[in-house]
Amino acid sequence: MARTFVTLAGAAVLTGMLTALSTPAMAQYPDRPIKMIVPWAAGGDTDNIFRPFAVEFQKQLGQPVVIANVGGASGTVGAREAQKSAPDGYTVYAVHDYIHLTFYAGISDVKYSDFEPICLVAATPSVLTASAKTPWKNWQELADDAKKRPGEITVGATLGSTSHIFPAMIEKAAGIKFKFVSYDGLAPRMNALLGGHINLTDSNLTQKGKVEAAVLRFIAIASEKRDPEAPDVPTLKELGMNIVYEVVRGVLVPKGTLAPVRAKLEEACAKAVKEPGFAQAMKLQGTRVAYLNANDYAQFLAKVDGESKAIMTDLGLIKK
Repeated sequence: MARTFVTLAGAAVLTGMLTALSTPAMAQYPDRPIKMIVPWAAGGDTDNIFRPFAVEFQKQLGQPVVIANVGGASGTVGAREAQKSAPDGYTVYAVHDYIHLTFYAGISDVKYSDFEPICLVAATPSVLTASAKTPWKNWQELADDAKKRPGEITVGATLGSTSHIFPAMIEKAAGIKFKFVSYDGLAPRMNALLGGHINLTDSNLTQKGKVEAAVLRFIAIASEKRDPEAPDVPTLKELGMNIVYEVVRGVLVPKGTLAPVRAKLEEACAKAVKEPGFAQAMKLQGTRVAYLNANDYAQFLAKVDGESKAIMTDLGLIKK
């Protein structure tokens, strides 16, 4: 049997060849456009938050960051595509808390730990929002009506996602029962709400203009304190419900993405979120800039995952 020996000199040559092949690639990353998978349709909150982020992100990376809206199945179609993408740094995933909820709801096998964290970007307080065609002017009127008509007041939601969990928490806290109607993302939910096809949905302060135009009505916000942008909207805590809920969004990459690539993305993210243009865009989105680096974001994701499992269990929605 022939035996092959690699001498020290040969090993050195081989190492040098591998270094020559790999180091320039790392040094040049990125050398082509990067795809950012947004798992919802264009025009929804996640899309509207990540488009201005992508503008600043690509300035820092020196390559275009192209948004790919991959909607469907409560955001899980986009999640699956991101999970299966090559771990080369040329596909990044724009995520929010739904990834924890759809996993525990049994809607998807994709979970947050299938990815590597890059950074947390933003946080958006949820607002219980009614069609102006409904008769209620405030929470008490809504609650009284809901108690008289259990299961009749309709709430548009992406089932198993944040827009489902938020009103379900209100249901439980207030001792009332809604009828949930499924929509894939905020944009179709808002169209249904504006058309009077549903009574309520989870939205946020981006809808302030429609409230001012009297086509929507804010009932309550899930922040610790009233928001200066909508000072007349009471918090759920004021109304006797201990609910503080915001949708947090960040950037992930497929598992196995090399550390130098992740570091470059993390550095670009840290700079992008500090740009005044991004902060202004977030204000228009009823959102605050909420940056965490990769290490802190990893810990935060683990915390949110535990909280999501507990919430789903408490609401009787857990399947895993």
